[in-house]
Amino acid sequence: MAAPSAAAALKPTVILVHGAFADAGSWNGVAARLRADGYSVIGAANPLRSVKGDAAVVSDIVKSVKGPVVLVGHSYGGAVISTAANGNPNVKSLVYVAAFAPEQGETALELSGRFPGGTLGQALAEPVANAGGGKDFYIQQDKFHQQFAADVPQAQAQLMAIAQRPIAEAALTEASGAPAWKKLPSYFIYGSGDKNIPAAALGFMAERAKSRKTVEIKDASHVVMTSNPAAVARLIEDAAQGQ
Repeated sequence: MAAPSAAAALKPTVILVHGAFADAGSWNGVAARLRADGYSVIGAANPLRSVKGDAAVVSDIVKSVKGPVVLVGHSYGGAVISTAANGNPNVKSLVYVAAFAPEQGETALELSGRFPGGTLGQALAEPVANAGGGKDFYIQQDKFHQQFAADVPQAQAQLMAIAQRPIAEAALTEASGAPAWKKLPSYFIYGSGDKNIPAAALGFMAERAKSRKTVEIKDASHVVMTSNPAAVARLIEDAAQGQ
């Protein structure tokens, strides 16, 4: 990793972990604000293959950083950071952006269906079979805007639909390990209009994790970091400053 500037070295490095059906570009608005405020930022490439395997990838990135880290996860990326932080003492806090914060043994699929309001299942395309076994899930492109990014301009959402990263079925059904949110300060932000993970589920996970600060944005979609980057960046900076 590139060495941070002297000013940025005084602040934690922020590692942004995208979730399913997205990529690191979904953080662009957040990353620009963080960099402008003097933070070093890394957009991790989340493989979206398995919780344990994806967490190992992110953990390696954390280990490469000299100094404190704030781990930020979106959607399925929340399950990944909950595991990746374990064994990395430089992780100071966790930020969940419309993200899963599973308890040990829970799966993303089960958590998203525990509360009413989610419509992801109806928006998925026919699964794509992998040569090595298993299936990949995509959102139908013509349903992507309303399902995933309703508060993003349609033209932008159409491009996001084209560039979406698929998630392996195995990742959504894999039981999570011991969660780092039991030991680290956690922060949550999500939208009341989330159709992938119902707001009730997100609020439940925030309360269970004893979130230090929880922000619910009225009518915001699942990609709250894309549609409301200033609010998300602000919460990440709160986490970085221990507020």
